[in-house]
Amino acid sequence: MEQKRYVVGLGEVLWDVLPEGKKLGGAPANFAYHAGQFLGQNNTIAISALGEDRLADETIDALREHGLNDLLPRVPYPTGTVQVQLDEQGIPTYDIRENVAWDNIPFDDDIAAIARNCRAVCFGSLAQRNIVSRDTIHRFLDATPDDCVKIFDINLRQQFYTKEILKESLLRCNILKINDEELVLIGRMFGYPGLDIENKCWLILGKYNLDMLVLTCGTNGSYVFTPGQMSFQKTPKVEVADTVGAGDSFTGSFCAAILSGKPVTEAHKLAVEVSAFVCTQNGAMPTLPPELLAKGR
Repeated sequence: MEQKRYVVGLGEVLWDVLPEGKKLGGAPANFAYHAGQFLGQNNTIAISALGEDRLADETIDALREHGLNDLLPRVPYPTGTVQVQLDEQGIPTYDIRENVAWDNIPFDDDIAAIARNCRAVCFGSLAQRNIVSRDTIHRFLDATPDDCVKIFDINLRQQFYTKEILKESLLRCNILKINDEELVLIGRMFGYPGLDIENKCWLILGKYNLDMLVLTCGTNGSYVFTPGQMSFQKTPKVEVADTVGAGDSFTGSFCAAILSGKPVTEAHKLAVEVSAFVCTQNGAMPTLPPELLAKGR
């Protein structure tokens, strides 16, 4: 019997503590959830680590409530939390607790088995701030099949990244997802600050031999660069509840559409529509309406 091939969100699983209460979050779980709305939740999985505490049990319950598969070994550190403050436009700022469970994801036999049968994986820079999880992420990526889609959703947070971490990740991915502010930082850090946005993207695409570079620019639209081609989509105007998880929903739906064989421009359009819808909802994991789901299948 053929082994199931998973789409994986790998990294931080945590609780966003918002003014109105706490909600399950973390980019990898959000990614897996949204990809799973299109591909079927039994085909997606969130991989992280949890503490040996009550919040860990709540995490499992919340993931199951959303129909998410998970591989979450317990480690002797507290389950992760993030204090989230929203400004008047619903834009979040984060205070991310350190030395927590997801900083210490072990590369065990179960995780290695998923890596060997991975169809696509999304990872970021935040979960690589500690050597333990960084090593696990690198070993996971190195163990994936040759045809695996490896998305580096750069997701720069506070001071939790270095040039070395970013470079190692760029060398291991085949799709980079980045926003306009992060692109400016990368330009300074890697020594090409003078180029315009598009030329920076073409340069990174070629330098790291990427299949795609996805650039999101908030209300100013988004781009997908592939060798020899560029797709641009305007950002729809919507009434924003909050933007938490909107970027992850973009990545998850884009990945699902690409895996389903959709052309880049079609996958891009779907991702924009999905993330716009998520902005109109509270929290990172709303159920998508049937008309959106139909476009991605």
